[in-house]
Amino acid sequence: MKPHLLLTAVPGAGKTTVIRRVADSLPGDTLGGFYTEEMRTRGERRGFRLITFAGVQAIIAHVDFSKTDRVGKYGVDVSAIDRALDAALAERREVALYLVDEIGKMECLSERFVALMRRLLASRAPLVATVAKRGAGFIAEVKRREDCELWTLSRGNRDAMPQQILAWLARK
Repeated sequence: MKPHLLLTAVPGAGKTTVIRRVADSLPGDTLGGFYTEEMRTRGERRGFRLITFAGVQAIIAHVDFSKTDRVGKYGVDVSAIDRALDAALAERREVALYLVDEIGKMECLSERFVALMRRLLASRAPLVATVAKRGAGFIAEVKRREDCELWTLSRGNRDAMPQQILAWLARK
């Protein structure tokens, strides 16, 4: 059995919801990692917030950020990603599972994120991560890894996916 599980899907399919449901089913003090949350104003997506399972929050991208790093209409605050990830992805004995949402274009602008993810993937620590459906660089690299199972999430299987992931974890 491969030590890591990657979940891919088109935007809006429910990757974050699945990761959060898996996290809600496990003891919080044994989790490492983070999830991203959309920031909306009057129904319009304006940015993204990174939230670690330890409760640290950082706004990592916003339409009002005038950053040089951009993904689509969003300015990306790479230093905010770096600050939030140091604790979230640090290898710690008490962490039984790392949940990462997501390995995406914004997160991959951070060299620290990519380095921390490569280190986690090289370790024995179990990892369940969402990964962008499309993308080059580290996104493509991680999907080619032989030590990762790659599952595709769809609207048809998303409701059952948290239980399938928990069953996969139980077999480890």
